[in-house]
Amino acid sequence: MFDLHTHFIPPEVLLWVKDNQHFVHAKWERKAPDKAEFLTINNKWGFELKETFINTGLYLEEQEKAGVSHSLVSPIPQLFMYDFPEEVTSELTEVYNRSIANWVEENGARLSALATISLQTPSQAANELNRAMNLGLKGAIIGPGIGQHMLSDSFFQPFFEEANRLKAIIFIHPLLCEDRRLKRRMMPNLIGVPWETTVCATDILLSGMIDKYPYVKILFAHGGGFLPYQIGRLDKGHEQWNLVSSNLQAPPSEYLRRFWYDTVLWNQDSVDFLIKTVGEDRVVAGSDYPFDLCVWPPKEINKQGAHSLLDYALR
Repeated sequence: MFDLHTHFIPPEVLLWVKDNQHFVHAKWERKAPDKAEFLTINNKWGFELKETFINTGLYLEEQEKAGVSHSLVSPIPQLFMYDFPEEVTSELTEVYNRSIANWVEENGARLSALATISLQTPSQAANELNRAMNLGLKGAIIGPGIGQHMLSDSFFQPFFEEANRLKAIIFIHPLLCEDRRLKRRMMPNLIGVPWETTVCATDILLSGMIDKYPYVKILFAHGGGFLPYQIGRLDKGHEQWNLVSSNLQAPPSEYLRRFWYDTVLWNQDSVDFLIKTVGEDRVVAGSDYPFDLCVWPPKEINKQGAHSLLDYALR
């Protein structure tokens, strides 16, 4: 069984955060006796620093117990560091990518991994992606944009040109939505996270970007947000409005089948609908382990999507 949406923090990365805690405004706080400390970066995205996030042996032990034979491991979004100067982000990127690459090299049959990059500086991000893939990483995990810049903007062209050349996996993972209407009842995580994916995925699809960069393997977190469920509305807009159709060579539903999606949906009917909508070769098993809302163990599905994403030979 595969798990292609899971996160880890190598010990070297945690040491870097501790060494630079004043600059990145890192805070550790124990909120309950039965919980691990919560780590917050820059007063924004706090999360429980569970032992499974940082203990390599325990992570592999839990992976084996869950029946997961191979994981695609990603850095955590809370450590993207996009709101810091480039030199800070680049320094952490170097530590994160090298340490996770070393871990993968030691456990190649059980692990693959993605890099983190300095997305706020696309030319630098392109260089970092190149170096990371030379280390054996499969691509990069990135956020849904920077400030007012959407990923389809020409601002990100240097990065996506390099990702296309390298045929990289680009896993687009949202950060918590900052819509003020959602500042209650855990809605930033419950609906804000998939909403960020929905906005990003819809913009990428309608921009025609996938025709410009056909070799980039874009993976959307959390089942693509709300986009698969509303694809009929996009197809109708494509019939009616030139602003929707002008950049596309086919209806939006056809483009929907050119991305990959994980199964972090917590509902079998939703997973079944996603597979029916985009095809089983475009859906990959994922867990979001070890975050609180993880689907653990991940639901086993047909392996065609994982094989196509990771370029595994079908057996």
